[in-house]
Amino acid sequence: MSEMIAALAMYDWPEMQAETDAEWGRLRKAFRAAGLNAPEALVRRNADMPSVPGGIRDAEGNVVAPDPATLPPEELHLPSLWLHPSLLFTQTCWGPMEQGLASHVRVVSQPDYSAFLGGRGEFYSSALMMRADGQADVAPPDDGAPCLPLETIRGKRLAYNSDDSMSGIIALTRDLEATGESIDLFSELVETGGHRLSIVAVAEGRADVCAVDCRTLALARRFEPEVAKLRIVGWTGLRKGLPFIAPASTSDATFEKLQSALQASA
Repeated sequence: MSEMIAALAMYDWPEMQAETDAEWGRLRKAFRAAGLNAPEALVRRNADMPSVPGGIRDAEGNVVAPDPATLPPEELHLPSLWLHPSLLFTQTCWGPMEQGLASHVRVVSQPDYSAFLGGRGEFYSSALMMRADGQADVAPPDDGAPCLPLETIRGKRLAYNSDDSMSGIIALTRDLEATGESIDLFSELVETGGHRLSIVAVAEGRADVCAVDCRTLALARRFEPEVAKLRIVGWTGLRKGLPFIAPASTSDATFEKLQSALQASA
C-alpha cells in the first residue's frame, strides 16, 4: 500500500506545531483503527510531498497544480497539497472551494468553533481589528449578523491575507455589499500573505484595518505580541468554518471511514 499524506496547515503556526502534532496523533490513531493508511507525520513543506512528475493532473488529464518537487522545498504550496494524488485528509478554506477546488475534493466534516470568541458550532466570524484607541472591544452580535462600523473604516487601508481568503476579504466584501457598500470603501488594499502578517501590518501602521477569523484571533492573543496594540471594532457575519476535505476520487468506503473516525475522535 502506497504512503498517503495528510496536513493540518491552516492554523499550524510555529508555536502551535506541538499541539497540531498531538491533534494529528489522536486523529491518526482513529483513522488507523478504522483501517485507513494514515501517515505517521504531517506534511508541512513541499519537500514532504511525493514528487508527481509532469505535474498534478485532474481526471481529464489537465495539469491543475505543479509537481511539489519543482517548488521551493521549505515552503508549502497549498494547491499542490489539496490536489495531490496521495492525499488522504487535510483542511482548506471556503474561498478556494468557491474558486474551483470544490470540484476536486469532498467535504468530510466541519470543525467546531464554539471554543473561540466569534465562533458558534461549525460557523465562525472574522473580527475587524484596528489600532487600539482606549475603547473596549466590540462583542460579536448574538444573532451572528455582520457588525460593520462603516464610518470608522471608510477611507482606511485594509490589510488582508490573500484574494482567495473567505475570512480575510471575501466575507467582508459580501457583508459590505449587503449594506450597499463595496470593498472600494477602503482607500487601499494591502495584501500581506497571512492573517498574522495582517495583524502586524496594522499594529505597525502600514495598514489601518484587518479582518481575522476568530480562531486565528485566539492564536494571535496567545502568540503574537503585536495584537495587544489592536482592538476589535466589528465583526463579519457567521459563515461555515474551514472544512476538512479528502480527494473527490476517495471511495465511498474510505470516505465513510474518515467520517466515522472523526466522530469517534471528537
